[in-house]
Amino acid sequence: MSMAQDFFYRDLPAFADFNTVGDTASYQPVPEDWVVLASDIVRSRDAIAAGRYKDVNMIAAAVISAVLNRVGRDKVPFVFGGDGAFLLVPASDAAAGKEALAGLARLARNESGLELRIAAIPVAHLRALGADILLRKYELGPDTYLAMAIGDGLELADRILKDPEAVTPFAIRIGNPPRPNLDGLSCRWEPLPSERGRIASLIVKPSRTVSGTVPLKEIQEGIREIVGRDPFGETNDGNHVTPSRLRFKFPPPGLSLEAGYAGANWSRSLQWLMGALQSLAFLVSYKTGLTIGPLNRDRYLKEISRQTDHRKLDDSLRLVLDLTVEQLASLKTYLETAFANGRLVFGLHETDSALMTCFVSDLGASRHVHFIDGADGGLSMAATDFKQRLASRSTAL
Repeated sequence: MSMAQDFFYRDLPAFADFNTVGDTASYQPVPEDWVVLASDIVRSRDAIAAGRYKDVNMIAAAVISAVLNRVGRDKVPFVFGGDGAFLLVPASDAAAGKEALAGLARLARNESGLELRIAAIPVAHLRALGADILLRKYELGPDTYLAMAIGDGLELADRILKDPEAVTPFAIRIGNPPRPNLDGLSCRWEPLPSERGRIASLIVKPSRTVSGTVPLKEIQEGIREIVGRDPFGETNDGNHVTPSRLRFKFPPPGLSLEAGYAGANWSRSLQWLMGALQSLAFLVSYKTGLTIGPLNRDRYLKEISRQTDHRKLDDSLRLVLDLTVEQLASLKTYLETAFANGRLVFGLHETDSALMTCFVSDLGASRHVHFIDGADGGLSMAATDFKQRLASRSTAL
């Protein structure tokens, strides 16, 4: 393979209108020699039931931070899943990516007592099994992107990861790797309360019917009509991460968790102290509007509002929405009816707030992305609901 294919994702054209995310003709296949770095927290539902969903989200975001800091953020597409993450790397970076994941798995076990399943699955293997991975690059802001994926390759990688026999050739041995570099990873914001009543974490996938696959645009339109605004448009009406909802306390309650993970070169106490000093400087800027170092409060808050992953496509459409009780009831009716009619499969979880975990590469250059999930399990619980519905449909057939 040519060196140019190592930079396939970096050179991929970007799009800015999420309404066009279902334009399948615009997706391009990942190079044959690329590898899926797959991760998932073992028994994440038990951890969530025990109230440890912030730990679960932190580890999932740390997967992305560890690999991007090791391999390079420009050429690595990633998908945050709430209790795990997927990244795609060129073959030339696979060894480094695997070592980063091994280091994180060891760290997660030591810090939180949680086991991280990790594997490196070749794209060529997924294609041999009949799936594929095709990508588009969605632009969040200046030099900040999210990967959109179709082809069912990531779904197949997830099934392989969780199958003890199928994953054996691809499982990453943890061993004694170096501690991963998690610079830029933080979780200092307070939970984002629903302003309308309920936070819905939704996973929905169009079905294949006799006449072909149901268009994603049809489902987007159905959701748009129920919500009464456009959660897919460039105005970003569906995003509940707005400056008016952002709350910051000092010291941040999540700082101890962050210190345990992010302290690559410092003790936990020194990492906590550094984080506290950064948080204090942020608090001064947040309250006064003063620019401190690379932090310009007003610019940063506006950027946060648009540089989130509350809507994405990774074989299934994933949304985190703030809805009224009536809107949520209407959405459930629409989804249940469409599921019964064989139009789609979905999973849904509802709660009263959302969580945000941040990865800041370069604050001054506006390079930061924020991972959004519903509280109490969010996308992880929605995925469980999705799989149960999919299984019930397969049984019925």
